[in-house]
Amino acid sequence: MDEPKMLSEFDKGQIMMAVRLGQSISETAGLVGCSETAVQETVNEVGQDKGAVSNEGKVGAEKRGRGRARKKP
Repeated sequence: MDEPKMLSEFDKGQIMMAVRLGQSISETAGLVGCSETAVQETVNEVGQDKGAVSNEGKVGAEKRGRGRARKKP
């Protein structure tokens, strides 16, 4: 079996930008030239460092605190 290719910082940046712009995991993998698994792992890895990315491409912190307040007991 071939040794897995390590993604460069540039590739990781391309992945994060494509996902934030709304590209799917499979489209992003085709753009960068890596597997869908590598894209997903990069999103999870980098997302923990720089704020989680949701499927809509929004940063997790922007989505918190929305909606109706909880009822107090």
